[in-house]
Amino acid sequence: MTGLDRRTGARISNLDSAYQAVTFTLGTRISSVPLLREFGGGIAELLGRAMTPALFAAWQQLIATAIDLWEPRFKVRRITATGSIDDIRNGVAGLMIEVDYRPKGHLGDETVDRVVSFGLGVNGGVTLL
Repeated sequence: MTGLDRRTGARISNLDSAYQAVTFTLGTRISSVPLLREFGGGIAELLGRAMTPALFAAWQQLIATAIDLWEPRFKVRRITATGSIDDIRNGVAGLMIEVDYRPKGHLGDETVDRVVSFGLGVNGGVTLL
């Protein structure tokens, strides 16, 4: 299965489509989609606050929950922080997300094809690294 790049309209692979969906989900504020008010990542609401261990844990949980809820091709295994403590204090937050990739998860088939990892940077928006 292939998808379409939301910016160029070019065909992209199923895995790239799943990455694109994660970026869109995490970059969308909850309640900003009129016909689907519960859609979104919930992480934008936490940006700009002082980074504490409790806030960071909440941020990780929101990301894992959003991916598990809105992208059925991924099942989150682990989310770990990247960078040093000073990087995080300076607002340069990064995460490494490890997921089970299930190419037909959107069809109800939970067969895992492979485990993939991708980086996530947050700097006023959401960027896959």
